[in-house]
Amino acid sequence: MIRSIIAIAVVAIFTGCTKRESRPAAISADTDAIAHQAHEAYVTAINTNNLDSLLAMLTEDVVYLAPHEPVLVGKDAVRPWAEAYLKAYTIHWEKASLEFVVSGDWAFERYSYTSTDTPQGGGAVVHDIGKGINIYHHDADGKWRVARDAWSSDLPMLTK
Repeated sequence: MIRSIIAIAVVAIFTGCTKRESRPAAISADTDAIAHQAHEAYVTAINTNNLDSLLAMLTEDVVYLAPHEPVLVGKDAVRPWAEAYLKAYTIHWEKASLEFVVSGDWAFERYSYTSTDTPQGGGAVVHDIGKGINIYHHDADGKWRVARDAWSSDLPMLTK
């Protein structure tokens, strides 16, 4: 009798401590699909060459880790950097998603990229290839936005 009570108690404890999926599978699948669409929306926003479109895809506390630049923390810090970049170049980025994981209100993406920056005032076109990691957040308004973007070039650093 005591063994039966102990066995039931152990099962109850382990069952109560087991992590359960808080959403039905159908909603989780929809969430995954919508989160994946954030990748395309971000690349599209980048390629509009429009500052407001790009900033709309970022969380207020976004962090940019761009090559050869100091860390940019917050949308207010990213704004002047992005504005100068977009004034200097017409840009086109292609980002291939290599890995994409959704966990609740967060999504993590590993990507490769090619970029083409055409100087607004003429001059040599700048081509780059590299890799990066995006972290997306599902904001309170229901939109997935970039919370972190860190990228680095695969090309050797140019020396002057």
